[in-house]
Amino acid sequence: MTFSQRLPDDFYSGTLDLVRAEMSAQGLSALLLDDPLDVAYLTGFHHFPNERPVACWLPIDDDPVLLVPDLEREYAADQGVRAEIHAYPEFPGAVPPFAVLAGHVRVPGTAAYAPSTSVARATALAEAFPATRWSAGDAVGRTRLRKRPEEIVLHEEAARIADEMIAAGVELVRSAVEGGGELPTENELAAHVIAHGSRLMYARHEDVVVVPMLTGGLVYGGPNSAQPHRLPGGDRLKAGETFMLSLGCAVGGRFVESERTFVIGEPTSRQARYYEVVREAQEVGTEALVPGTTCEEANRRCLAVIEAAGFGEHLRHRQGHGIGLGFHEPPWLSDGDPTELAPGMILSSEPGVYVPGHAGYRISDTVLVTETGPRRLTAYPRELTDVII
Repeated sequence: MTFSQRLPDDFYSGTLDLVRAEMSAQGLSALLLDDPLDVAYLTGFHHFPNERPVACWLPIDDDPVLLVPDLEREYAADQGVRAEIHAYPEFPGAVPPFAVLAGHVRVPGTAAYAPSTSVARATALAEAFPATRWSAGDAVGRTRLRKRPEEIVLHEEAARIADEMIAAGVELVRSAVEGGGELPTENELAAHVIAHGSRLMYARHEDVVVVPMLTGGLVYGGPNSAQPHRLPGGDRLKAGETFMLSLGCAVGGRFVESERTFVIGEPTSRQARYYEVVREAQEVGTEALVPGTTCEEANRRCLAVIEAAGFGEHLRHRQGHGIGLGFHEPPWLSDGDPTELAPGMILSSEPGVYVPGHAGYRISDTVLVTETGPRRLTAYPRELTDVII
């Protein structure tokens, strides 16, 4: 049975309705979105961003327009974008891209661009639309906070693949241990799990939506894992040490992450203690992801477990973050984010402790907030007995 990554047309029409409701509340006549994730969200056009602007023009009372460089025009049409396509010749060129757009649309009185829009592009917009009063607005960002049912299906499928990537990594290490040969290097293990996830996707999926990280992640062992975002290197895994598989993938452009820490051999009392505290913190933090709880409160409950165990000095980051079209996106499970959790939000729950010269311990699941409580989309086992190789 095959799985299609393409979203139906009514997803996009429903999304436009939600965004336009936000625009109306903010008194906006139009939006100009040049963030590639916003463009994909509104039109279905996924692309690799570069210096040439790609943007979605969304009037409050007319069809959206997709502005692309001419070299992307056929690619946009091939993706069946839900917008009228207008192309400009080249950038930089004789005519600025936004001036081309201004020649095809009705000039609004008030319009907004996303907070992520660069100063240079905001200036170019003001020059192309001198009669428009511009501001930064987050109408699309606010809408993206809560995932719609069609998106959740994509996240669920991505979670299944991410869990299978972890299982493939464990099998590679276990086979090496049982064979008595050399254990894989971090890079070898990373290449194995990334390729495994990609093969699974292309074998079972139609209309694969290619994004910068289709399948990927971080792999590190022993003391290297004490650095939370260290890239895989040439060090070999070692018996008696821990290693971390911090993996993720995107289906239909929608991400998940699934992360586990493993021990090669019987864990020492020190390893078991660190692991169990992180596991308990992850459990408490995940159970806090219920509607009405603020992000900062969930984070506080989660990290309090680690602090109460006496490991506060080994904390390096928050509980987690939102996941969607972006691998990291709002809301943030962190001090300083008062956002109330609501059904449809998808977040990582990934507390960790990092002990210099020893190892890092992190467990992450991708979690959907529902009316009845949190639902883990990733499901690889988390008990200490499950992560011993």
